[in-house]
Amino acid sequence: MIAHYKKIADNVDIPIVLYNIPSRTGVTIEIPTVKILGEHKNIVAVKEASGNIGFTAKLSAQCGDLVDIYSGNDDMIVPIMSLGGKGVISVLSNIMPKETHMMTKYCLENNFEAATKMQLEYLNLINNLFIEVNPIPAKEALNMMGMPSGPCRMPLSEMSEAHKSVLRESLVSYGLIK
Repeated sequence: MIAHYKKIADNVDIPIVLYNIPSRTGVTIEIPTVKILGEHKNIVAVKEASGNIGFTAKLSAQCGDLVDIYSGNDDMIVPIMSLGGKGVISVLSNIMPKETHMMTKYCLENNFEAATKMQLEYLNLINNLFIEVNPIPAKEALNMMGMPSGPCRMPLSEMSEAHKSVLRESLVSYGLIK
């Protein structure tokens, strides 16, 4: 993994964000690996989507001075930012950009009470945006909201009717559609 990322970083002149998402890759980018890669001038951040807050705490403690940490899970924006995260690379922001911005802004201002309130308020919608594999629900939500994003391309498929109903109810409950 180190050789792979270093090869890329050596051959581009843009910032690189590592993406730790073991649920999709079957591999965790371990902390010693982040430490080594974080020394490279082009590797600037980690999108942390392991879902393991203990791992995130250790990552922040051991690598927070080498790379910026961004939440890769919308349901963990506040917990990750409370551990020194700089923001979120978000699915929710496609549907509710202002609210996602405000949640992260509150965290950056150390107003974790307001941020936590928002995190919990939007948790149902966040969960429903992951009722099927991302980006299927996000695209469907945008289509329902009158912001055409088109159909999914293979290997992704259209959202099931049962899940569309759940997503639609969620969007209605948040006042995003009628």
